[in-house]
Amino acid sequence: MRLNDLKPNIGAKKDRKRVGRGISAGQGKTSGRGTKGQGSRTGGGPRLYSQGGNLPLFRRLPFMRGQGFTPINRVEYEEINLLQLNRFTAGTEITPELLFEAGFIRKNGTPVVILGDGEITVALKVRVHRVSKTAKTKIEAGRRQC
Repeated sequence: MRLNDLKPNIGAKKDRKRVGRGISAGQGKTSGRGTKGQGSRTGGGPRLYSQGGNLPLFRRLPFMRGQGFTPINRVEYEEINLLQLNRFTAGTEITPELLFEAGFIRKNGTPVVILGDGEITVALKVRVHRVSKTAKTKIEAGRRQC
């Protein structure tokens, strides 16, 4: 096989439509533009975003001034509550990988935060990316009790 043997698949290439080349070509005379009207003229046609009499979408939407901006470096955390950690046995080391395997978080590799909703009844070793203040105090209190 050589470069000059290469050809596109049958049907992959289509000849362009040659308009205005007589009536037998199928697109003669008005070249498929119809007779008269906005679309028939050269350079004609509605302006960008025109919706033909309807109020355009960009005018229907509320103003978004003064709303700030979306930070591009924002970190999305996978959230786990203390109540959910009670399923683990005492002394277990809680890591993002363990939480992923147990089905508590959806994506492996995303940062994990422990939130303080609920009470913890078992002593656990927690190694995650972030722990809220209430969760931290409850975990430390649970470790002292056990």
